[in-house]
Amino acid sequence: MSSESPSLTIDRDNVSLGEAVFRALCHALENGLYRSGDRLREDEVAQKLNVSRTPVREAFGKLVAKGWVQPAGGRGLIVRSLDENEILELYAMREILEGAAARLAAQYAVLAEIAALRDIHARFVSGEGDAVELARLNRLMHGAIQRAARNRYLDAALEDMHVATALLGTTTFAAEGRQATAAAEHGELIEAIAIRDPDRAEAIARGHIREALRTRLGMKLTG
Repeated sequence: MSSESPSLTIDRDNVSLGEAVFRALCHALENGLYRSGDRLREDEVAQKLNVSRTPVREAFGKLVAKGWVQPAGGRGLIVRSLDENEILELYAMREILEGAAARLAAQYAVLAEIAALRDIHARFVSGEGDAVELARLNRLMHGAIQRAARNRYLDAALEDMHVATALLGTTTFAAEGRQATAAAEHGELIEAIAIRDPDRAEAIARGHIREALRTRLGMKLTG
């Protein structure tokens, strides 16, 4: 299990302060620092990031526009949960976008990137069933494929997908058997990328997301 716990930090990275705060909050949502039902308050976020309330207010407005949070009366914002229709819509888009990332990665990934994918995969396979750690390694895997795709427009769309997926709460790796099936899917996907087979890589990636959705819906029925 990773010894690193998520924290709220800011990186200016040549962007406006409001955008930097927004990115920090997106990263916090994606990594589970804030979960569905949690409240976000301007003064608390401003204090944690050592900024004024103005850029925090700007960032909050962007979060509301994305539909990831909603106003909570006079008490700031509350992190949303997604209903079943939103889950289906989210996974439909994830299937398309992750499939596109895999296709492009099969075309553009360099040998060092393929080696990195295999390293992450080995760590995932040897995981001891800790669902949170498996989810972290899964994010690393998909992030590495995304970077190998080398498409800035796809990057932006996938980043939104990753944050929205975090709103679903419990990871699908908490479901019995999901680690094994995901490991097999990841392994096949990496090999398709390694042999430069875009059609196969896309098909495997799309199937991987469909299986994740099936697991997610099964968890809702039994939860």
